[in-house]
Amino acid sequence: QVHLVESGGGLVQAGGSLRLSCGASGRTTSNLDMGWFRQAPGKERHFVAGISPSGGATYYKDSVKGRFTISRDNAKNTVYLQMNSLKPEDRAVYYCGTGVASSYTYWGRGTQVTVSS
Repeated sequence: QVHLVESGGGLVQAGGSLRLSCGASGRTTSNLDMGWFRQAPGKERHFVAGISPSGGATYYKDSVKGRFTISRDNAKNTVYLQMNSLKPEDRAVYYCGTGVASSYTYWGRGTQVTVSS
């Protein structure tokens, strides 16, 4: 089992930046895919960004390309999401997930990101 805890959310003005962190415990995640998802009020949870076990491959939702960067530090068992040029439509609860075979079996409880105009 893997326990995930997100942090770094908050309230920012449009155009601002936040850096989210997700720490894992229970086992190493160095052989697992990790990703970030978000869920806006009244909406379904959607994929935002993913990263391969080694960090050599990254994937992004089209609307965040060029603004968000996912990275990981396997020595710290942590994945990050750097979010720049934030927009009001980025407002959501952001969740960290991990798993194998393109399945995200484990989830954190989320961190709130609010962007004001």
